[in-house]
Amino acid sequence: MTPDIMTFLPSETEALPLYLVEAEGLEALLQDKPEAAAWASAMGFTGALGQALVVPGEGGAPALALAGYGDGAARLRGRFWLAAAAAQLPAGAYRLHSDLSHEQLEVEALGWLLGSYTFDRYRTQPARGARLVAPEGIDAARVEAIAAGEALTRDLINIPAEDMGPADLEAAARKLAESHGASIEVTGSEALLEQNFPLIHTVGRAAAPDRAPRLIDIRWGDDGPALTLVGKGVCFDTGGLNLKPGASMGLMKKDMGGAANVLGLASIIMARGLPIRLRVLIPAVENAVAGPAFRPGDILTARNGLTVEINNTDAEGRLVLADALAYGAEEEPDLMISFATLTGAARVAVGPDLSPFFTDDINVAHGLEAAAGVVADPVWRLPFHEPYETMIEPGIADLDNAPKGGFAGAITAALFLRRFAGQGTRYTHFDIYGWVPSPLPGRPKGGAGMGIRALHAALPGLLSL
Repeated sequence: MTPDIMTFLPSETEALPLYLVEAEGLEALLQDKPEAAAWASAMGFTGALGQALVVPGEGGAPALALAGYGDGAARLRGRFWLAAAAAQLPAGAYRLHSDLSHEQLEVEALGWLLGSYTFDRYRTQPARGARLVAPEGIDAARVEAIAAGEALTRDLINIPAEDMGPADLEAAARKLAESHGASIEVTGSEALLEQNFPLIHTVGRAAAPDRAPRLIDIRWGDDGPALTLVGKGVCFDTGGLNLKPGASMGLMKKDMGGAANVLGLASIIMARGLPIRLRVLIPAVENAVAGPAFRPGDILTARNGLTVEINNTDAEGRLVLADALAYGAEEEPDLMISFATLTGAARVAVGPDLSPFFTDDINVAHGLEAAAGVVADPVWRLPFHEPYETMIEPGIADLDNAPKGGFAGAITAALFLRRFAGQGTRYTHFDIYGWVPSPLPGRPKGGAGMGIRALHAALPGLLSL
């Protein structure tokens, strides 16, 4: 991405006035601007969602710009509608004029920044677009930090697996840690066995030596409640010996989307200096096919001593997360949260736009749901349904990594993970998609942050900061 276009312009910047106008307010806005009203009418501008129009003044130079905001009913069918209009504006500087509330203004300003994101790592021409002067009344630094965290997440997911293997993910984590004065420790290759991370090692052991498995461990902050974030870092998933069909393998560069999301969230937390003792754990592996690959029917022993029967090598994400969760739980953090692109069942249940989460803590559930509505980052709670526990108990071992039958796949995966989160741990799990399949306002097609803005907004209440 091009960093400068994802920041606000200084307030003293000379900029074109941009009026955000609802459809029913267009006539009132332009009643004392007859030439602008005539131009808008001639150009078919009605104030509908996503419309944008530059209005010429004397001599033909731009005098002002209009951005359509539709009506309340139409806006409920999406989010970041200012970004939709911004995408239609020519490159230049704009100063927003609107009657939005403080909360709405922050969301729309953030949407503008998020909409200006372009994945340009492999492009020779830098991106250019409409730039926004920091609107009065918002915490511009806070909004920029959130946009930067989202951009990091998007970049990491969008980079193809050839350039984003376990070592590359480690390098990105190191860069982030160093930029914020955090410590980082990486346990790799055979050291994983020596230090009792058997499942991480097993899943990644078939990969080439330069793509060997590892556990990334970042720590930041000396005071405050302890928050541990665990992100699935499967940098590419072939499915292992239960090989995926080609169509299912096409997006598997995003199978490290959980890791990308926790690094994006960590970036926001550290940039804002929140009073938290933050820990980030990322098991980074490639699920490859080679002689050392683990097999269906194998029985593996996890870090916490539980045994797991492997009924499908394509259910590898929960295995690497199991070791990382067990390790994180040993320090008894005040809150532990995992993010993973874990199950297709979650996508079938809620589609690509919602972030489903599981928690037993009603305060966490209410906090996330309330925050999600404010920051336009929708989440949906799914249950840790106790009667389904028997579905992950195969009899020959303690746990089954891929219960047969296909029912309740997201729930059984979450129940599996909960077995490793430790007794008494406040644990929440996000089963995210991490991808925008078609372009939307503020969200270009490609990698996406999901749930991290809602969680960031909820953290003060969840941790009593």
